[in-house]
Amino acid sequence: MATTVADQIIAQLIEAGVRRIYGIVGDSLNPIVDAVRRSGGSANGGIDWVHVRNEEAAAFAAGAEAQLTGELAVCAGSCGPGNLHLINGLYDAHRSGAPVLAIASHIPSAQIGSSFFQETHPDRLFVECSNYCELISSAGQAPRVVSIAMRHAIGLGGVAVITLPGDIAELPSLGTAPTITLTKRGTLVPSPADVQRLADAINNARQIAIFAGIGVAGAHDDVVAFADLLAAPMGHSLRGKEWIQYDNPFDVGMTGLIGYGAAHDGMHDADLLILLGTDFPYSQFLPDGTDVVIAQVDIRAEHIGRRTNVTVPVHGDVAATLAAVTPLITRTADRRFLEKTLKHHEQLMHKVDGNPRNVEKRTPIHPEYAASILDEVAADDAVFIADTGMCNVWAARYINPNGRRRMLASLLHGSMANALPQAIGAQASNPGRQVVTLSGDGGLSMLLGELVTVAAQNLPVKIVVFNNSTLGMVKLEMLVDGYPDFGVDVPAVDYAAVANALGIYGQRVEVPADIRGALERAFEHNGPALVDLVTDPLALSMPPTITGAQVRGFALALSRVVLNGGVGEAVQLARTNIHKL
Repeated sequence: MATTVADQIIAQLIEAGVRRIYGIVGDSLNPIVDAVRRSGGSANGGIDWVHVRNEEAAAFAAGAEAQLTGELAVCAGSCGPGNLHLINGLYDAHRSGAPVLAIASHIPSAQIGSSFFQETHPDRLFVECSNYCELISSAGQAPRVVSIAMRHAIGLGGVAVITLPGDIAELPSLGTAPTITLTKRGTLVPSPADVQRLADAINNARQIAIFAGIGVAGAHDDVVAFADLLAAPMGHSLRGKEWIQYDNPFDVGMTGLIGYGAAHDGMHDADLLILLGTDFPYSQFLPDGTDVVIAQVDIRAEHIGRRTNVTVPVHGDVAATLAAVTPLITRTADRRFLEKTLKHHEQLMHKVDGNPRNVEKRTPIHPEYAASILDEVAADDAVFIADTGMCNVWAARYINPNGRRRMLASLLHGSMANALPQAIGAQASNPGRQVVTLSGDGGLSMLLGELVTVAAQNLPVKIVVFNNSTLGMVKLEMLVDGYPDFGVDVPAVDYAAVANALGIYGQRVEVPADIRGALERAFEHNGPALVDLVTDPLALSMPPTITGAQVRGFALALSRVVLNGGVGEAVQLARTNIHKL
């Protein structure tokens, strides 16, 4: 049997270490899918086809696999509407730096440009969410384009897209595919001038604070030792949490809309703020560089200074920079600023944990209490995946990293419905590891069909639904801006019953005393499981630093709720959240 372009592409993917492709079959994609079938599956050295219900989920799943493994992951969609569904998940993967190759099949090559049935132009549409996006228009072109696409995805970190007309995929292959030889990522050493400037700033400062992001991954012990040397309290971004919060006596929490603790105050009270490997986007929570000298260390020079005014820029890896600057600085003997900030952090954490009285007995379930129990019950090496919105907040505040756990979410793209499809990719690529979602009912319902994928693939994902029948984060945004909440209600659904109907082990929990037992049974179950927690829709998250305008907005919104007849809701909302204002 002659080898086709599709066969050649699948062989290239196998050589690159790809074990599965996430997608939905379709006419223009059929040659690729059949080549996958003939590869024999991963158990026989080939590739598995993971059939999802929406191509958006395919892209999210591939992105999660790539983030966890650090290896190339692949998704695919048929022509027109099929590959268009990929775009949201690909945006998330690309912004997260996940090495993902997307195969966007296309209409017959002779019909391109004729407004043919289902015609789009993927080679144009995916440009903004990829490092490389190219149309394959001949058999001879295919092997090199595929090779270049994979190199871009792996080398740069992010998405590469190949657009492949179905008729081209069926052609006999031509030429030999280039050999894929992968290198380890290099270390970017900062210039001596940058290092000296940073050392001078540190030696001239009395009070130093650190704010760490995902760029500290792999440098935990170096960063903690550096904070000790500087007597510096250390805040972190949500992307940096899993890499630096654990075993860190200098941790003072997060800043931002979903932050907690003394990170905000520590950064603003310092003489020198050092940003380590973070491109934290919310400039309103950072000092503006007027009263606080700001240094920033990043491997991407274009990130430096784009969020706030940076006086001391350092272009380099975090670990390499700390190794270079440490011999040039004097240990800080005065630790009063550190001790003061740590004490303030402890006081604020008691405030964050200040749940309403009798939280162990209160119904509806308080989500913060539920999240704390989840943290205790889950495995020490679990992968946690949080939906965008309030579930992100509960994960940030109550799920504790330890160096073995992983935490994923749609942290830069901020898409709803990310948790369940990301869990598919996480579990498929880590079959022996506990994968747990913190799913909002709004996000879960958006891609609810992927429960079918979980059941069909028998993936032992543990889906924990925070079911409050509302879009909680949007509700909060409306209230702090002075709007009465409107259009945020989600129909009450028994998701445990839905899970059971699909053959997934499901439990519904309505009282706090049942949470621990339900989670333990779900985690012990040999297969997919869903725990539906009926939580308080009026339990909202407040940022650690609240402005007068936010308080006025909250009060104004409550008054509007009352005027519109919602007296009971306003009273309950105040009772549930006033301790945080």
